[in-house]
Amino acid sequence: MDSVAVIGAALDLGAGRRGVDMGPSAIRYAGLADRLEELGRDVIDHGNVPADIAEATDEGDEHARFLRQILRTCERIAGVVREAREAGCFPLVLGGDHSVALGSLGGLASVHGRGGVIWIDAHGDLNRPQTSPSGNVHGMVLAAALGFAGGEFDTEAWPSPAVDHTRVALIGTRQLDDGERRLIRERGIRVWTMSTIDQLGMERTVREALEHVAGDGFVHVSLDMDALDPVVAPGVGTPVRGGLRYREAHLALELIAEANLLTSLDVVEVNPVLDVANETGKLAVELIASALGARIL
Repeated sequence: MDSVAVIGAALDLGAGRRGVDMGPSAIRYAGLADRLEELGRDVIDHGNVPADIAEATDEGDEHARFLRQILRTCERIAGVVREAREAGCFPLVLGGDHSVALGSLGGLASVHGRGGVIWIDAHGDLNRPQTSPSGNVHGMVLAAALGFAGGEFDTEAWPSPAVDHTRVALIGTRQLDDGERRLIRERGIRVWTMSTIDQLGMERTVREALEHVAGDGFVHVSLDMDALDPVVAPGVGTPVRGGLRYREAHLALELIAEANLLTSLDVVEVNPVLDVANETGKLAVELIASALGARIL
């Protein structure tokens, strides 16, 4: 089995609420390394990449707040992800807000070329600076990885787009802005909303999504913990009622592991400030284990 390269991204500049910069520590404290070793995986922890904090930097353009600093951190993430893949390791990026996924995807694209992604999230993260109601970059990150967010997201650290828009699957979506809906329709991006999951069931949803994203390059899963219902994952910055239940989330990741397509994973938006006894950090560890092959029997 591939060794797991754990990469912390203690960044909260992309979000509107503070605290997700402590997410990597919360997930590690919840016993991540021990759990992965139980699965027979060697764990190489690269620590946290350097990141700016809001109090010590200027937010810049209000339509894409802290973008320069976020890109700098994502370039560092991409560098470690690239090194991990070149060494034959499985990159596991711990956020931080969801903007860190731009670094994960960029690092993968710099090694493998354009790939596919399963985006498990309450939100679409498909805003652009001109459509975002908040200016928070964590709501633009998927659009940026697809090359739809504008030239201000371009960097020499990875090719753009990093992701093929015909190989994107959004799962668990239940809150979209008008600009995101337009982009989804214009580009034909596949979305399995919570309503769709209620109708089809999780097994069919995930199997369809896996078929949609399979192909050359890489297959990445980006798990925002706000995809889960706040009842089971209270420690997130942007909770939305009506999310994935505990077993639905585990089944999704078990099916992904069973398909043997997964190249890499990031788990983001754990906010210990808003959590209860690190329940969301513990759940993140359990879900990571399911994605990497843990089974009941």
